[in-house]
Amino acid sequence: MKGPQVSITVSDLTLRFPVYGVDAKSLKKSLATVTVGGRLGSSLTGATEVTALSKVNIKLKAGDRLGLIGHNGSGKTTLLRALSGAYEPDEGQIEIHGQIASLLDLNLGIDPSATGLDNIRLRGRIAGLTAREIESKLEEIGDFTGLGPFLAMPLKTYSAGMQARLAFAVATAVDADVLLMDEWIAVGDAQFQKIAHKRLLSLMERAGILVLASHDIELIRLYCNKVMVMKGGVASPVTHVKNLDDLLADA
Repeated sequence: MKGPQVSITVSDLTLRFPVYGVDAKSLKKSLATVTVGGRLGSSLTGATEVTALSKVNIKLKAGDRLGLIGHNGSGKTTLLRALSGAYEPDEGQIEIHGQIASLLDLNLGIDPSATGLDNIRLRGRIAGLTAREIESKLEEIGDFTGLGPFLAMPLKTYSAGMQARLAFAVATAVDADVLLMDEWIAVGDAQFQKIAHKRLLSLMERAGILVLASHDIELIRLYCNKVMVMKGGVASPVTHVKNLDDLLADA
């Protein structure tokens, strides 16, 4: 679904997670020592609840590149997972038109005992590719990783950087209308980051919408034309990236 019909509409999205076996007062005390975290409450079952996202609203169309910024625990990754379909809203709605590609979890679909090539096949299936599509892309993906003979080795012999390169290569081999990314750009060494940047730009040109969560403000300026600041599960209104300095000053 390429073209102007690609869209994301998020209306008053609220997500709550129950926390069992923890006293609400002690949890509140521990959260008070940090600057992030959702609001606490109680569920009907009596369990302590953390409101991870509270009444988040987003409206994006084809060509929008939204950057999510905020401290650890502010809700960025939770929002991306909700957009990917991993979490169902407790309140509000998420409506997405277009095929989604999620670059969120490096370990998703990884089998440490399987070879690099077999893990490419596993991650490709998870990403929505057919077995035939994976085989047609296998050589290109393998070449892009730069792992050479290591592709025939079990993944448990890989460094974290090598695993990231393999996962990035597979995820970015999938064409998508909506691309969700969580700090994936800083994978591998400087040389790999350079070719990853080029590959990512090509993928973004083909994608209708990008939603990128990052702590790197300059990365947000580079890739995004819109921005939203998150704090404790509460999101600022989506605004143009040129207003980023004002948002940071107010945060």
